Amino acid sequence: MNRRNSSAVSARSLAYASSPLLASKTPPWRSRVLVVMVALGFALLLGRAVYVQIVASDFYLAQGERRFVHTFDVPASRGRIVDRNGLILATSVATSTVYANRQHFKATPAQKKELLRLLGMTSAEFEDRMSQDLTEVLLKRQVPDAQWRQARALGVKGLRATPGYTRSYPEGEAAAHVVGFTDQSERGREGVELAFQKDLEGRDGQRGIVRDGVGRVVDDYVDAIDPTPGREVQLSLDTKVQFFAYQRVRDAVAEHGAKAGSVVVIDVITGEVLALANYPSFHPSMRSKVKQDQFGEAARNRALTDVFEPGSVMKPFVAAWALETGRVKPHTVLSTASFSVGGRPIHDTHPREQMTVTEIVQRSSNIGAAKLAMQMEPRELWEMYTNVGFGQRPQIEFPGARSGVLRPYRNWKPVDQSRLAFGYGLSASLLQMARAYTVFARDGELVPITMLRQDQPAAGVRVLSPEVAREMRKMLQLATESGGGTATRAQAVGYSVAGKTGTAHAYDGGEYASNKHRAWFVGLAPVSNPRIVVAVMVDQPSQGGHFGGEVAAPVFSQVVQQTLRLLNVPPDIEVRRQIVAQTVAQAPAAAVGAR
Repeated sequence: MNRRNSSAVSARSLAYASSPLLASKTPPWRSRVLVVMVALGFALLLGRAVYVQIVASDFYLAQGERRFVHTFDVPASRGRIVDRNGLILATSVATSTVYANRQHFKATPAQKKELLRLLGMTSAEFEDRMSQDLTEVLLKRQVPDAQWRQARALGVKGLRATPGYTRSYPEGEAAAHVVGFTDQSERGREGVELAFQKDLEGRDGQRGIVRDGVGRVVDDYVDAIDPTPGREVQLSLDTKVQFFAYQRVRDAVAEHGAKAGSVVVIDVITGEVLALANYPSFHPSMRSKVKQDQFGEAARNRALTDVFEPGSVMKPFVAAWALETGRVKPHTVLSTASFSVGGRPIHDTHPREQMTVTEIVQRSSNIGAAKLAMQMEPRELWEMYTNVGFGQRPQIEFPGARSGVLRPYRNWKPVDQSRLAFGYGLSASLLQMARAYTVFARDGELVPITMLRQDQPAAGVRVLSPEVAREMRKMLQLATESGGGTATRAQAVGYSVAGKTGTAHAYDGGEYASNKHRAWFVGLAPVSNPRIVVAVMVDQPSQGGHFGGEVAAPVFSQVVQQTLRLLNVPPDIEVRRQIVAQTVAQAPAAAVGAR
């Protein structure tokens, strides 16, 4: 049995060994090809590894980061704007921009209702945002940090926020035209915000986060760049003077039913603009809630951008040049009964047969000013106006300032020259007019003006001799005093003042409107040692008078008193105390109150 099995196994073994496949000899090239193919495979893998890890490592790292590392800008805090005393006019407040991931957003009805309340959104607004074909949608910009913390505490899934800032303007409407405003991207759009954009904007930083495949934050990115805050800008503006000037011009516009009004206050020693107020105004933080046309009207900085024919406030320059050239003396008498140029008569509101040069300024005589102007060569008068800044854009750190219009003297006709003497035929802004009057306040020097704080006196440009400038101050002081002055309501308690009224017809529809006027008053104080120039313009007063002495002069008086007190300028005239005692029988209570 065993022998038979053993024989069978041997037979099978013999049969296997005699297989033709095993009997044939394997060609050596097959093994070589196999070895080469394996070697090439390893070489390709090695080459790919070298390419990925060394040659193109930056590319693949970037691709990996695009999928898992998300880098975003960290906005820089915009620089503050402060007044001359360091009080804040504009500052940045930390806020958040809130996003929702549409795939992961989950909230109960109660959570959603509270979330919308905190974000200040309606349900319709929310649904409209969430219907966008985006993975992540923006829900709300400039959400205060306190509200975002409350929203985050609700536990709503799929919400995130990025840090940011929004601009805050503590002085509101009073300083809006000076400070200006920014857009939603925190870039300056108007005023100082625009003029000093490069200084205020700062430099954004960067921060990165690592997310996993389902979008969850795994870790903060290590290589973060801190933002650099913007530079602080300190203005020449005095917040208290600005606020008071704004209140006074606002009240004057309301009292006289006017279209608008402006006030400019300049420190004649340094050339600093202490106040630049306009009404109507706007609140810079509320600009998105105002209609575009209304906002544009309210946001216009009228003291710089609006130019008008100034009227009689131009007469002192004509008188000053007549004195400077020796043509007349203050006591020189001119006939002012009547006067015509080119067949067109010139009229006075309060005509007199004759007046001295001093009385021409004091009583604001059109005839007298025209006669003085017609004694001059056209080039002389043009150069005088040009030397004090008319027809030229004010060199000030502020956008939108206009040059006004002063036509070349070669194009003047005699009638043009005569009317230029009392403020028709040229145009100027209130800021230009205020600066021009620094010639009288600085003993004949025109002072450069600035919106930035200056600690040193400004170097002026000589236009008139000191003697003529002082003589003009005396004439302008008489214009504010009783006994012939046109601006007795410009007088200030405790301070001597000097200035000139102007009442110009508004040019409307190609002709001068008989019922539309612009009331001006420009003056300086104290007369003994001038410190400030104040210019006031009220546009189209419709009730309670329309003359500069009635409408603009009282604003000048109030602003002068407040400003000089804030500057600690001592009074230069005696304050007379008046005590009126009456019995009830002599003056009933109702009558006393009415007075």
